Amino acid sequence: MEALILAGGLGTRLQGVVSDVPKSMAPIAEKPFLDYQLSYLKQYGITKVVLAVGYKKEVIENYFGENYKGIAIEYSVEEQPLGTGGAIFNALNHFSDESFFVLNGDTLFDIDLLKLKKLFDVEKCDAVMALRKVDDVSRYGTVSTDVSGVIDGFFEKNKKSGAGLINGGIYLINRKWFNNVGLNGKFSVETDIFEKQFSVSRFCGIACSDYFLDIGIPKDYDRAQQEFKKFKNR
Repeated sequence: MEALILAGGLGTRLQGVVSDVPKSMAPIAEKPFLDYQLSYLKQYGITKVVLAVGYKKEVIENYFGENYKGIAIEYSVEEQPLGTGGAIFNALNHFSDESFFVLNGDTLFDIDLLKLKKLFDVEKCDAVMALRKVDDVSRYGTVSTDVSGVIDGFFEKNKKSGAGLINGGIYLINRKWFNNVGLNGKFSVETDIFEKQFSVSRFCGIACSDYFLDIGIPKDYDRAQQEFKKFKNR
């Protein structure tokens, strides 16, 4: 299996604490954040990872090179920020399998990737999304599915409140389908594809309550310093 990590982020909100490296390389418990993500992917038999890089890409390339503990590493370079959708489209020629996973470079969501693969195969999905269970969806926006897991609605933040499901930022995407969506350049996979095309494409979601942390703001970055110690020797 193959995976893409979106690691081109500038990390504007973290500039006060991490200013000399890309956000995905922010040091946590003496290791770059990307190191934890690659270790996580290795557990599930991922054999190749493409890193979508941009800002200070040489920091990432010099650290990981072309191999990480048996995982082949390739680089998809963004000359200018392309958004999540544009970054995926820009990296398509690196993949040969029917499908590939996509992860955000600043988030660890400790889900079982094989569950996404099973749903993808059973429901013949164009894309599968890992959904995170939260107590209050109002600050995020929410996603709804039918009983088989097919996504049937997206709701903007503050439109609903209370417990529900949000986009967890891990996807399994059908490569040929994505190549034919008709978008290129800078665009968002979340707002320009998932939210606009769910009624004409087949998107599925699987609810997960596993460990989740986004290091994008200083408060959560500090929290990660303590919590990621349990992943260090996993």
